[in-house]
Amino acid sequence: MPIPVGSKAPDFTLKSKQAAGLVDIKLSNNFGKKNTVLLFFPAAFTGVCTSELCDITAGLGSYAGLNADVIALSVDTPFAQEAWAQKEKISITLASDLNKEVTRKYDVLFPMLAGIGDTSARAAFVIDKSGVVQYSEQTPTPKELPDFTKVKEALAKLK
Repeated sequence: MPIPVGSKAPDFTLKSKQAAGLVDIKLSNNFGKKNTVLLFFPAAFTGVCTSELCDITAGLGSYAGLNADVIALSVDTPFAQEAWAQKEKISITLASDLNKEVTRKYDVLFPMLAGIGDTSARAAFVIDKSGVVQYSEQTPTPKELPDFTKVKEALAKLK
């Protein structure tokens, strides 16, 4: 079960490969400034993950209009994430949870995905400017997407 609504969101600092090189992505950098949509996904270069993040990229303006930053993380390396983002034109901030520490803190570890090993489950969290979880969802299977209508409804209440 993912961490529940009302919980203090576990802070993290993860690596992201961007044009400037490896940079730190720190959740608490948004605290006091904007809300955060935190998306966990199982693996780069897979069909459902590609569809999800390409769709979110296409609608990124709607999240910005709700005063929200979107961060997506997986257990892939930042270099694999960067190659995937470039190939698929994904412009969302991608963060590497290679050691699965954040995945465990949010309680969304998916054991033995397709027999290849533990990954992040597909999950979505809305974290308000104070760092409190306002929406929490883990999908029943990695093939199912979070309810982005509910994500946006949770954000709209925070404006």
